[in-house]
Amino acid sequence: MATLRLGDIAPDFEAETTQGKIKFHEWLGDSWGVLFSHPADFTPVCTTELGTVANYYPEFVKRNVKVIALSVDGLDSHMEWIKDINETQNTTVNFPIIADEDKHVAQLYDMIHPNANESFTVRSVFIIGPDRKIKLTLTYPASTGRNFDELLRVIDSLQLTAHYSVATPANWKDGEKVVISTAVKDEDIAAKFPKGYERVKPYLRMTPQPNK
Repeated sequence: MATLRLGDIAPDFEAETTQGKIKFHEWLGDSWGVLFSHPADFTPVCTTELGTVANYYPEFVKRNVKVIALSVDGLDSHMEWIKDINETQNTTVNFPIIADEDKHVAQLYDMIHPNANESFTVRSVFIIGPDRKIKLTLTYPASTGRNFDELLRVIDSLQLTAHYSVATPANWKDGEKVVISTAVKDEDIAAKFPKGYERVKPYLRMTPQPNK
């Protein structure tokens, strides 16, 4: 399987999950999606990650984002693991975990990197838009847990820039100034961005976040 790139259609698949059988594209519906993989069940870092996502679940819902996890272990193992996650992370796992024992989904999404491990998935993240296209990919080593505050920040940026001719600068957070696209001419800014703007350089023009 070739490496998936930004703008590619996220591969569709059918799979058993802890919340029943799904067809991925159908399950996404009109939502954004976050698909993230874990090396194995009953691993310490993964346990903290799934607990964090469960605790952040209302934030994903607020952004119209469905989250789904994957491990190459089976359904029975997942169900037992969820008990540990709920107990140790003081939460309730309220999103599905894909059972991928045959590694079908892992291979579709190139989640197994032989130079890291021949059997287990790396910590992959795919953010997928309602158009089924891949908007972001991240790959972490097994030793490093993910930063879900950063993933929410990226989703805020992706959803904003999908509807306005702007980009978000370094370390941007929701509510801060954004960069006006260089494709927008100076004479058109007033109509597009009535809150005004600052012309730092001809190519660097800042404006208040338009959807706030």
